[in-house]
Amino acid sequence: MNSISGQHVASTVEAMATLAEYLEFALDKGGDLVMVKNRPSGTSTLYIGDVAASEEKLPSCGKIRNDIADAILESTVSGFNELNINGEAYRFMRFFTEIGNEGAVVFAAV
Repeated sequence: MNSISGQHVASTVEAMATLAEYLEFALDKGGDLVMVKNRPSGTSTLYIGDVAASEEKLPSCGKIRNDIADAILESTVSGFNELNINGEAYRFMRFFTEIGNEGAVVFAAV
């Protein structure tokens, strides 16, 4: 979907499919999904691991466009979330932390 300005705007369906994909990956790896937005690049980097570990121990698992990251944040809430995405139930906590000197959003399965 495009906006009037020509910038891509993610749909809720696209955002939820992306979130489900990375939540599944985080579950498979036994870690939390961490998202750090980089405004200048227009992308958000995703990490999987233990947010209590040092930044060097959080491996990157992908990048998504910031419009998708924004749509994910708009479709979820801080605290407990229970969503049905593509017929699958997802329960997770969404909270904020810092990775290095950057703000980060954590999605932790419950």
